[in-house]
Amino acid sequence: MPSLFSLYRKIFFGRKPGWDQQPLPYIKVTAPNVRVSEAKISQYAQVCGFDFDGKLLPPTYLYVMAFRLHAVIFTHDGITFPLLGMIHLKNRIQVYRPAAVDEVFALECALTTSRETDSGLEFEFVSKAFVGEELVWESLSTYLYRIETAGRRVRPPKALDMAWDSPQSWELGEDLGRRYAKASGDYNLIHLHPMLSKRFGFDRVLAHGMWSKARCLAELMPEIGERPFVVDVAFKLPLLMPAEVGFGYEKTEDKWVFELRDSKGRRPHLSGEVQL
Repeated sequence: MPSLFSLYRKIFFGRKPGWDQQPLPYIKVTAPNVRVSEAKISQYAQVCGFDFDGKLLPPTYLYVMAFRLHAVIFTHDGITFPLLGMIHLKNRIQVYRPAAVDEVFALECALTTSRETDSGLEFEFVSKAFVGEELVWESLSTYLYRIETAGRRVRPPKALDMAWDSPQSWELGEDLGRRYAKASGDYNLIHLHPMLSKRFGFDRVLAHGMWSKARCLAELMPEIGERPFVVDVAFKLPLLMPAEVGFGYEKTEDKWVFELRDSKGRRPHLSGEVQL
């Protein structure tokens, strides 16, 4: 597996000429014979709130592994624009069956589609994890390379229409980004220290979007159990730390709808749903 540290050096300090207004090429990378560390999984589970039994992976952990392949694609010459300011818009994870700590995985990731929108260039990564010939896990990530357009108004996202009477309250410390980085290996500078995040236009450190997804999903896992499921999230507003946030969810006949909001319950940071 590639080192994220060396890849981030290329991402943050490498130079790209800029988007050439062309659709992005299809790019695919693979990594066979991938093993996971029980110690790292335990550390990750603790940071994200999962109940780890030493046997089954938290459903979001394979994303941590697959993201290294994302980073390889980010540094490919076929992507001509700088990645600073790139936004992770949405993520879907489909768990076909729980994956075990002692299994050997073949991972693949492909940049599949790109399209120009009012906000910029959207593109999608499809990541898959196989055990032998069996597809056990899959993820779809949608990213945005923002292109500023004169006169375009950005409307603040609206919260979901759901009950918000007694949400859980979580206190997020300023060190959360560093603890998540240590557990995941994802040392993105905007999540580590205010002095670093200020270089990229943020007064405080940002919570990692995939930490937010993992933390929300951890609350629902006792109900989901070991059944196959799909979890979709949309990342709404940056979550600056330290912060107090609220988590709430509703269950319908066939799905759970959930949201992570600010302490007043007005502004959504993340909206999502789980379907069995």
